[in-house]
Amino acid sequence: MSAAVAAAAAAASVSSNTTSSSHHPSNQAPNHGWIPFFQPPAQRAALPALSRYESQKRRDWKAFVEYLKKHRPHLGLSRCTGVHVLEFLDYQFGNTKLHTRNCPFWGNPPDLPSPCSCSCPLDQAWSSLDGVVGRLRVAFEENGGQPETNPFSARVVRLYLTDLRDAQAKARGIAYTF
Repeated sequence: MSAAVAAAAAAASVSSNTTSSSHHPSNQAPNHGWIPFFQPPAQRAALPALSRYESQKRRDWKAFVEYLKKHRPHLGLSRCTGVHVLEFLDYQFGNTKLHTRNCPFWGNPPDLPSPCSCSCPLDQAWSSLDGVVGRLRVAFEENGGQPETNPFSARVVRLYLTDLRDAQAKARGIAYTF
C-alpha cells in the first residue's frame, strides 16, 4: 500500500515538474492538475455589481423569455402582443389569492391556509404588476425590440393596469381621479 502512495507522489511530482512556470504568466500560480474553486481577487475579472432594478429587470426578462419558449404554439418575440403580455402576467404572477369582503377567510393572516373552495380571484397587487410591466417595457427595447411594436406598451395592457388599480383602490376605499 505504501508503494502505491509513493508511486502516486512520484507521479504528482513529475507532472508538477512538467508544468513549468514558463507556460504561465508571472502573475498566476501554476495549475497542478486541479481546478481551483476560489481564485484570488487579483485573478478574478472585475464585474460591475448590478443594481436592484437591473437584477429585477434581468429576472423578469428571463421569466418572459421562458414563457415564450413554453407557449404553444411557439411564440416568437416579434409576434408577441399585449394579449400575450396579459397571459404572461396571469401565468407568472396570478397566484396570490385576494379574498373579498364577503369571503369567510377575509382578514385571515396570510400564513393560515385557505381552502381551494373559496371563489376569490387569484391576482397580484397593481403596484407589483405595474413595476414588472415597466421593467419589461425597458428590457424589450434593450433586447432589440422597436418602441412602436413594444407589447408591454400596448393599450390593452395599460387598460388592464388602470382597471386593476381602480378596483383595488375601491376595495380599500380610495378613489383615484386622474
